[in-house]
Amino acid sequence: MTKIGNSLKNLYLSEVKTDLINTSNYSKDIITEKDILTLPKPVQRYFRYCGYLGKVKMVNAKTEWKDIDFKTAQNKKWIRIGCLQYNSVSEPTRIVYLQSKILGIFPFEARDKYKDGKGNMLIRLLNLFTIADAKGVEMDKSGLVTVLSEISILPTYALQNYIKWETVDNNNAKATLTYNDITVGGTFNFSDKGEMNSFYTENRYFAEKDGTYKNIPWSIVIDNYFEKDGLKFPNKIKVIWHFKDGDFEYFKGKISNIEYNVME
Repeated sequence: MTKIGNSLKNLYLSEVKTDLINTSNYSKDIITEKDILTLPKPVQRYFRYCGYLGKVKMVNAKTEWKDIDFKTAQNKKWIRIGCLQYNSVSEPTRIVYLQSKILGIFPFEARDKYKDGKGNMLIRLLNLFTIADAKGVEMDKSGLVTVLSEISILPTYALQNYIKWETVDNNNAKATLTYNDITVGGTFNFSDKGEMNSFYTENRYFAEKDGTYKNIPWSIVIDNYFEKDGLKFPNKIKVIWHFKDGDFEYFKGKISNIEYNVME
């Protein structure tokens, strides 16, 4: 473990501030039928159902989470965590800050980031010791496909040139995201009325205890939606690893609010 004395929350806030400088002069163009015309039919339904048409195109988003439970391993108990999240679309970008306490006593923080084509997970204990600093091609791929899954949070990802779409059927669409010479993909499932129900991919990596990575199918599931200011947002979300011997649900939480085109 490396001893260090700098809050990961401060790092998160600094990285978000830097990205905001690059996205502050965003266009006031609105989302139109023309923008979604070439998307698969179920994705078009999603844009209409959520009320995105006629709204200013979202260049970034800050997501407020609550009631998050997390498991570090299948045989571990759920722990309650706090979370701050930021995404932007000019290039695939996702920055997340997590904090909790081990055994309800010892504070730990994590900063999970995909930016400039690179994925990185930093974990610190007691704000003093770095116990993980994961980097490499597996983290790059995992970070990129997680960005893809978060079309559910920042819908204008779906309109970017770095994402290509393919229709599967009336309720499913495949998306492929290529950035920095890495390509990942997955399948989105939608209800008949336009709700995004889930995202499934085989392009994400699970970190083993020995520091190696294993390619494991992964999915997010959306259980509910809420409405605010004419927009519908995903509410209850759970995240699952699909191992051969059974599923491992390791994250479940609620989105309480999403703020688009933030300036600070």
